[in-house]
Amino acid sequence: MGNTKYPNRVEFRVYGDYALFSDPLMRVGGEKCSYQVPTYEALKGILSSVYWKPTIIWYIDKVRVVNRIQTEVKGIRPIKYHGGNDLAYYTYLKNCCYEVQAHFEWNENRPELAGDRNENKHHEIAKRMIRKGGRRDVFLGTRECQGYVEPCAFDEGTGVYGDLPELSFGLMYHGMTYADEAYSGETAGRMTANFWRPVMRAGVIEFPRPEECPYHKDLGAMAMKPFGEVEHNFSGLKEFGEVV
Repeated sequence: MGNTKYPNRVEFRVYGDYALFSDPLMRVGGEKCSYQVPTYEALKGILSSVYWKPTIIWYIDKVRVVNRIQTEVKGIRPIKYHGGNDLAYYTYLKNCCYEVQAHFEWNENRPELAGDRNENKHHEIAKRMIRKGGRRDVFLGTRECQGYVEPCAFDEGTGVYGDLPELSFGLMYHGMTYADEAYSGETAGRMTANFWRPVMRAGVIEFPRPEECPYHKDLGAMAMKPFGEVEHNFSGLKEFGEVV
């Protein structure tokens, strides 16, 4: 990677036939309409599907929109909460391809996992998992939008918007700060939604860190999930008694 600021940086390409980076405001009546570009949280979720441990927190640095932004409306029959089916229209992005640059930092909210803070180990595993396409299935926003991951060099090549000086997307959802990734006293033990106004320059969007977003919405109290305790986690067959 050759980056002195973030030596554990990773770069990858994620692509798929369709994507749905849903705008919460566009879900009235069961309808869903995708943002024009992926959200920070969606890209972080993709990378977490590739490789994640509670020891680390992934930070998305930037994304390049490689293909032209196109949409397609589909009639969907989602299942109702009380049984039966409904009719709704979902607006998807199609023929999607994005290049992503990200890095990880230690989760200081998990001092009990300090013994697992081996930067080279996590970095090498993450790069290997990118080469293999991820540990878990990758989705572009929603489960019906299958995605595929492969390594790439972020600084090589350009997308269709390489000659576009600037394009603003207005107010957008950035991501969620959960209790175990709290960065301040206000976010400790809370769930917080973050919002910002992204601007794409030459096809590239640079993301602020969650704490740097200009708008935050407190969504309520949230407890941290405990790790490392036998009664909460399965760490081996010995927990079920003697192995025959």
